Amino acid sequence: MGAIVWRGAAPTLETRLYAAGAPLGSLWPMNAQAQAILDLLSQVDAQRARRAADPALAARVRAVKHYQHERFQHTYGDLLAQPRYADATRFFLEELYGPEDFTRRDTQFKRVVPALVRLFPREVVLTVQTLGELHALSETLDTAMGEALAGQPVGLAGYTRAWQRVGQPAERDKQIALMRRVGDALDGYTRNPLLRHSLRLMRGPARLAGLAELQIFLESGFDTFRAMHGAREFLDTVVRREQAIAAWLFSATADEGREFPPWPGA
Repeated sequence: MGAIVWRGAAPTLETRLYAAGAPLGSLWPMNAQAQAILDLLSQVDAQRARRAADPALAARVRAVKHYQHERFQHTYGDLLAQPRYADATRFFLEELYGPEDFTRRDTQFKRVVPALVRLFPREVVLTVQTLGELHALSETLDTAMGEALAGQPVGLAGYTRAWQRVGQPAERDKQIALMRRVGDALDGYTRNPLLRHSLRLMRGPARLAGLAELQIFLESGFDTFRAMHGAREFLDTVVRREQAIAAWLFSATADEGREFPPWPGA
């Protein structure tokens, strides 16, 4: 990883203006990267709007998310039991595969995207953009899964049929690749002590700019990955299992005798 490229920390005057209620757009004008992140969040909003207009669909999507969360816990139970990987597995489970509704967080986040692009190092902004891509793609696929269920219960049989009806293997591959990019970025940050120090220095400005939750996410991810002393084996395992499960779901006849899809070594 190259040297940190700063977009400039918020000047004291700007921080005071923000705290006094000045519009963010007047302090941090929009640029292409900020617009790209906002566009991804708008895609997420569009999926939520579709569900809000159809309560039955919203309920099915919640059931899909709950099943996926349980499936991840089952698939990675062995990693959750290993001290070296337990925290990183929980981080992925809650932050990337969690069923929580992030509507409020995303709404707040949209308001401060211009500040994000200005305040944080370029590497961090790129990671946030990748997270946005993953978030938008996952929400889109989850909506499609809810539509494909058509009233079926969300066990393995119904989930498998919905998966095959949705199709889009290239998008499933992209979902796994984006997850890997986020993990590789967090792992890379652990080899850059200047970046960790920079994140600590950003706590005050991030809080004032409304970015406290993002700050917590980044510091938590950094500390979790640093504690592994190398994340390659962990990430290789996750990618290998997710690819195998996706392939199984595309080709399998729904197996009522299973609760979750199998994976290599299961």
